[in-house]
Amino acid sequence: MKKIIIFTLLLFFTAVSFAQNTNQENMRIDGLLQLHIAYNTAFPVIPGYRIQLFMESGNTALVKAETITEKFNKKYDKIPAYITFGEPYYRVRIGDFRTRLEAIKFLNSIQRSYPQAWVVKDKINFIEL
Repeated sequence: MKKIIIFTLLLFFTAVSFAQNTNQENMRIDGLLQLHIAYNTAFPVIPGYRIQLFMESGNTALVKAETITEKFNKKYDKIPAYITFGEPYYRVRIGDFRTRLEAIKFLNSIQRSYPQAWVVKDKINFIEL
């Protein structure tokens, strides 16, 4: 009889101990998840690829970049275009491609209109899947 009581008490304390550890682990996981959400909200970009259509410096570079962006947006309204400035160049980059193969596939479809375009590694916006 004593063995059964001791075994039952041992089993009870083990279960209580395990439940406390599980709760602590769940709290840690929740904390990590909240940190991950906060980081993604603060930095909403991921590594990926874009296609660079234009890169130029000078007094008229911004006007040219805006013109190229407008023409591209009229023709391809579903692909985002971005004008960036990295001293001393204005750049027009398009798309948010997760893989290089996706970028190359789209580059091949626009190669006639933009023969000087090339694929570049860049930080891209999150894509809706």
